[in-house]
Amino acid sequence: MANHKSSIKRIRQTIVRTERNRFYRTRLKNIVKDVRSAITAGNKEEASSAMNVANKQIQKFVSKGVLKKETAARKISRLHRAVNAI
Repeated sequence: MANHKSSIKRIRQTIVRTERNRFYRTRLKNIVKDVRSAITAGNKEEASSAMNVANKQIQKFVSKGVLKKETAARKISRLHRAVNAI
């Protein structure tokens, strides 16, 4: 266990941030899964609306620092290509 006040605070901050990021990453997986399931069902309307939600949420995660900008762009691009292929 840490002995300095600053390192104890750092440990507390790390725990909180890790928990918060875990929530966002799980949410991201569920959002992408919703889009993918709509794509496999062949429902273009549902996939398109799910894609709009996914796009907005992924951009929000970038602003919060959960995802890097390039990673988000890659995910959005792949989802868009899949939706347009229906």
